[in-house]
Amino acid sequence: MIKFKSLAFKLIVFFSGSCSLILLGIFLFNFQFSKKIILADVEESARNLTLRAVNRIDAIALAAQKIPKNMANFLEHGAMGENQILSLLRMLTVENEDITGVSVMFEPYAFKKDLLSYGPYCFEVNGELKFTNSPGYFLDDFYQIPKELDRPAWSEPYVDQDAKILEATFSHPFYENALGKRKLKGIVTADISLEWLQGMVSSIKVLETGDAFLISQNGTIITHPRKELIMNETIFSVAEARGDPVLREIGRKMVRGESGFVPFTSLGRNLKSWMCYTPIPSTGWSLGVIFPENEFMADITRLNRIVAGLGLAGLGLLVFVIVVISRSITRPLRGMAKAAGVIGRGDLDAPLPPVASGDEVGKLAGAFGYMQSSLKQYIRELKETTAAKERIESELKIAHEIQASMLPRIFPPFPDRKEFDLFAVMEPAKEVGGDFFDFFLVENNKIFFLIGDVSGKGVPAALFMMITKILMKNEALQGLSPAEVLSKVNNIVARDNDSSMFATIFCAVLDTETGEIEFSNAGHNPPLLCRKGQASEFLRVQHGFVLGPIRNSKFAAQKIRLAPDDMLFLYTDGVTEAMNPQKQLFSEHRLQQALAGLQDTEAMKTIQGLKNEIKLFAKDEPQSDDITMLALRFKGK
Repeated sequence: MIKFKSLAFKLIVFFSGSCSLILLGIFLFNFQFSKKIILADVEESARNLTLRAVNRIDAIALAAQKIPKNMANFLEHGAMGENQILSLLRMLTVENEDITGVSVMFEPYAFKKDLLSYGPYCFEVNGELKFTNSPGYFLDDFYQIPKELDRPAWSEPYVDQDAKILEATFSHPFYENALGKRKLKGIVTADISLEWLQGMVSSIKVLETGDAFLISQNGTIITHPRKELIMNETIFSVAEARGDPVLREIGRKMVRGESGFVPFTSLGRNLKSWMCYTPIPSTGWSLGVIFPENEFMADITRLNRIVAGLGLAGLGLLVFVIVVISRSITRPLRGMAKAAGVIGRGDLDAPLPPVASGDEVGKLAGAFGYMQSSLKQYIRELKETTAAKERIESELKIAHEIQASMLPRIFPPFPDRKEFDLFAVMEPAKEVGGDFFDFFLVENNKIFFLIGDVSGKGVPAALFMMITKILMKNEALQGLSPAEVLSKVNNIVARDNDSSMFATIFCAVLDTETGEIEFSNAGHNPPLLCRKGQASEFLRVQHGFVLGPIRNSKFAAQKIRLAPDDMLFLYTDGVTEAMNPQKQLFSEHRLQQALAGLQDTEAMKTIQGLKNEIKLFAKDEPQSDDITMLALRFKGK
C-alpha cells in the first residue's frame, strides 16, 4: 500500500500532474497551431476570393469608363457640331445597356464664343429617351471634381429619382490646345447603372452565413444583404451606433484604399467573423467579404474535443502504469527530476545523478546529459553570433555616419553668394551606398560640382566612392578642367583597381559671372537642362567611358551657357529606376513630367518635390538603389 508521504506517492502525483500539464499544453498548442493554420488557409482563400471578385468588378467598371473616355478623345481630336454631339449621345445611351445617361458639359464659351454654357444630357427613363440642357452644371460635383482634380473621377453612388435605380457617374475631362498649352474644354459624363454590381456582390457566398458588402469612397454602403442599410447608412454610422471604435478604424482603412484580413463583427447578424477587404482600383470603392468564425472553425473544434477525450483516457492509463512501476524507479527518477528542474531554471551546469543501470532509466540519464551539453553549446554559439551581429551593425552605422559626413550637408552652402542657388541630397538604399555628389569653389567666380554612381552597393561601393570623391576634389582644386580631372583620376584609380570596380561621373564648372558651364561625362546619365519658360530637356552629352577600369581613357570637354534663372538638374539612375509594387520604373519620362511643375522653384523645393513624387510612385516598395539628386540654378549678378 502506498502511503501519502511516501516517495512512490509523490512520484505518482508528480508524474500525473506533469503529464496532465504536458497534455494540456499540447492540447492548447495543438488548438492554437491548428487555428493558426486554418486562419492562414482561410486568409489565403479570402484574398483569392476577394481579388477575383474585385477583378470582375474592376473589369466591368473599366469597360464602362471607356465610353466617356472615347467620347472625350473624339471631342479633343475632332471638331463636332451640335447635331453630331446629340447623335453621339443618343447612340451611346441606346447601345450600352448599363449606361442610363450621357452628357457633354463645355467650359464657358468653349462650344461657341457667344454661348456661355452648353451641356446636353441624354438619358433614358422607363424606356423613353430624353434630352435636357442644364445651364447650372458648372456647380455640379460631376463637373467640379474632375475639373479640380484634373483627371477622371467616379461620383458617389446615388439613387436616380426618375428611374429609381442605383447609379454612379463617371466624369472624364477633355482638352484643347490653346496657344501651345493644354486647356480644359469640358467634361464628359456617363451615368452607369449599378444593378449588376448589387447582383454580383450578393452572389458572393462564404460557407453558410458568410456574405459580402461594398462601400463607396466616403464609406456609404452600396450593397449589403440587409437592404435597409443600402444608401441609408455608412460604415461609420454603423460603428457610431454600435459604439465600436474598431469598426470605425476598419472603415477608415477601407476608404483609404488599404487591404487587410481582420477580426470583424458582421453588420447584419452581429456574429464573430473575419473580414477580408480590398479596394477596387478603378472606382476607389472597397469590397469586404465576411467569413463566419464559428463555421470555418467547426472542424477544428470537433477535432479538439476528440483529442481532449483521448488525452484524458491516456492520462488515466499512464497514472495506472506509474503506480505499478513507481517503487522500482523512484530514486533515480527523483534525482533526475530535481536536476531537470534546476536546468529548467537556467542552470545548465547542474550535476546529474549517477545512474549505472543500462535500462531505460540509464538511457534517460544519458539523454539528459546530452541535452545539457547541447544546450550549453547552443547558448554559447548564440551569444557569439549575437555579439558578432551587433558588432557588424555598429560598424555599419559608423560607416554610414562617416559617409554622410563626407558629403556637403549645410545648405545654402555659400550664403553670401547670390549668383546661384544649389541643393543636393543622397539617400542610400542600404546602410552605406555608392552614390555621391560634391561642389566647391575653385576660384572666386567658379564653382566645381559633380555627381557619381559607383558599381555595386554596400561597404565596397562606399569605400570606392570616398576614394573617388577625394581624388576628384584634389585634382579639381588644382585648376584643371572637368575633362582633365576625369582623366587624371581615372589613371590613379585604374592603377590599383584589381577588383575592376568603376564609377559613372558627371562633373562641371560654372562661371558665376557669365553663366558658362564647362562639363565632361564619364558614362553617367545626361542631366536635365531647364531653361526659363521652356520645357526641360536632356542635355546632349558625349557619354564617355566609365571611370576606373581602364587607364588612359579619353573624356570629351563640352560647354553650354546658362541664362539667369536657368537650372541644371543632375541625378543618378536610382531616380529613374525607382520601382512601384507593380515593378514599373519611375522612368526618364516621369522625371521630366514631375520636373515640369517644379523647375521654376528654388533648388531645395525642386528636389524635395521630386523626392515626394518618387515616394508617391514607389508606395511601399523597398528602395532598390541609391537615390542622389543635385539642382543648380544660375541667377547671374
